[in-house]
Amino acid sequence: MTPPSTFSAPLDERKFVVALARGLDLLRAFKPGETLLGNRDFVERTGLPKATVNRLAYTLSVLGYLRLDETHGKYALDAGVLSLGFALLSGTDTLELARPHLRSFAREVGAAVSLGCRDGLDMVYLETIRSETALTLGLASGSKLSMLTSSMGRAYLAVQPLDARIALLAELRKAAGRAGAMLVAEAEKEIGAFATEGCCYSFRAWHDDVNAVAVPFREPRDGRWLVLSCSGPASSMGQEVFRENVAPRLKALARRLGTTD
Repeated sequence: MTPPSTFSAPLDERKFVVALARGLDLLRAFKPGETLLGNRDFVERTGLPKATVNRLAYTLSVLGYLRLDETHGKYALDAGVLSLGFALLSGTDTLELARPHLRSFAREVGAAVSLGCRDGLDMVYLETIRSETALTLGLASGSKLSMLTSSMGRAYLAVQPLDARIALLAELRKAAGRAGAMLVAEAEKEIGAFATEGCCYSFRAWHDDVNAVAVPFREPRDGRWLVLSCSGPASSMGQEVFRENVAPRLKALARRLGTTD
């Protein structure tokens, strides 16, 4: 088993532990807002055999990453996963540096501003700050959005080496099913505009009443790509607002937090 969607470096099969990858696939099967999943859910979402799922789920529950709800006969994420997430967030210097800037940005723009990174074929939110004065639709920390439909995902794709981007788009097209070709074409249009715009937009792409813009930057400590995004209600924050007001501010913030080339 080789999970290309989550493994970006060249794969050395001699060092790759298949059992570990399969166990992590079970943990990734949970979607935002879901609290319980059964073995059937794991089988459907991972494509793993039922016997393998049974063993993995049991092992993860013994280690404290899953908890069996005996009443429903299903598993919930346990404290071990939370501790890993906390370690990531507390160990991200850029996040600590960014928080006051995110608060100020959200207040000035009257929208939600987020910081995120790649997680497989999705982008995961590390932090979201919402405006206190405006109705915004910002997602909570830990929420995920597809690379194809989110401005954050499109911005991440835009700064990847060409061969890596092509491979990712092929995986995304396959994962999206029948709508894959159309979604990839829409994403490629925004990615193509990144060279001149310096950002990527998503106008009503992942939600009928959400517009967003995103700007990538390299984290100073280890050089990985993070992405800033700002989102707001499309009914009150149209494309012109994002292009003329929000995007220039977001690009300036990205330059303060890291390098953008």
